[in-house]
Amino acid sequence: MSRHPQLDLDAQLCFPLYAATRAVTRAYGPLLREFGLTYPQYLTLLALWGDDEPMTVGDLGGRLRLDSGTLTPVIKRLEQAGLVTRQRDTLDERRVLVTVTAAGRDLQDQVAHIPARLVEAFGLDEDESRQLHRLLGRLLDRLDGELPESTTR
Repeated sequence: MSRHPQLDLDAQLCFPLYAATRAVTRAYGPLLREFGLTYPQYLTLLALWGDDEPMTVGDLGGRLRLDSGTLTPVIKRLEQAGLVTRQRDTLDERRVLVTVTAAGRDLQDQVAHIPARLVEAFGLDEDESRQLHRLLGRLLDRLDGELPESTTR
C-alpha cells in the first residue's frame, strides 16, 4: 500500500488520458497507412480542410496546439507528398501560408470514412461520443486558459 494514495497510478486522471491518446493514435495507424499518412499529418489536413483559405503556419499551429518546430516537419512531408504547398505571404514575408493542393482535396474524399470507423471501434454510442468530446473540449479550454505558462511547456 502506498504511503500516498493520491499517487496511486489508478487514481490519476492523467494516466487514462495518456493511455487513451496512445491507443487512439495506434488505432488510426492502419487506416491512415493505406493513404501514406501519419496521424499528425492527418490532423494537419483536417485543420486545413476545415478552412477554405490558406492558413499561416502560426494559425495552423494554434488550431492543432502545436509549436512551429513540431509542425514544420509535418508540413514539409505533406508538401513532399504533393498534398499542400507553402509560400511566403506577399503582404508579410514573415508569415508562411499553407494551402491544400488538388491532390490534397481529392484525399479528403478518400479518407472521409475514417472518423466513423474509429467511433465504431471505440464502442461508444452517439451520445457517449458527444459527451466525451464535450468534456475533453472543456478540459482543453480550461488547461489552455488557466495553467501558468511554466506548466504548459
